[in-house]
Amino acid sequence: MEITTGKQQDQRPRGRPREFDADTALERAIDVFSVRGYHGTSIGDLADVMQLTPGSLYKAFKDKRGILLAAFDRYRVLRSTKLRAAIAPHALGRDKIRAALQFYAEAACGELGQRGCLVIATAAELAASDPVAAERVDVAHATNEAVMRDCILLGQSDGSIPAGIDAADTARALLCLLQGMRIVGKTGRSRVEMTAVADVAMTLIG
Repeated sequence: MEITTGKQQDQRPRGRPREFDADTALERAIDVFSVRGYHGTSIGDLADVMQLTPGSLYKAFKDKRGILLAAFDRYRVLRSTKLRAAIAPHALGRDKIRAALQFYAEAACGELGQRGCLVIATAAELAASDPVAAERVDVAHATNEAVMRDCILLGQSDGSIPAGIDAADTARALLCLLQGMRIVGKTGRSRVEMTAVADVAMTLIG
């Protein structure tokens, strides 16, 4: 089984093994892992949702853990790209923080909120027992914390955020709040409720 991108699929010569788009398959795996968790997901579940045979999955990813780690990496690329796109249009640091909070509020409500966050699911199930998974979770948290810190520092530079706020501590507090929003969102919160949380969170930066 060969993993390709969509463009490569169109160029496949006859006689070669059937190929698949790895990104598309992993994005389907993200959904099932996020909803059911690692231990609640079977190879059969993954084969069904990824539209591949169990044999093809084992050949491409070795085992269920390999699928999870690859799905985690794909999830991080997607979410990081979307977060940066959400804050990019805003010039002031304060407005970037607000955009990031709204981004998380939208992800923590309705059907998307109930689906959950793969970073949180992985942290809850594997971080204590799997060093590789724990490292990936740590990197994901550190990356988002750094985004918050950079926005706060920008806001202090442009005057939209008070200079007396500790950027590192406040960024860590925002990270905890953002991840908490995703956990609470699993219970089926409304957009109004989660937006109100984002409004309160803005008080952390004055």
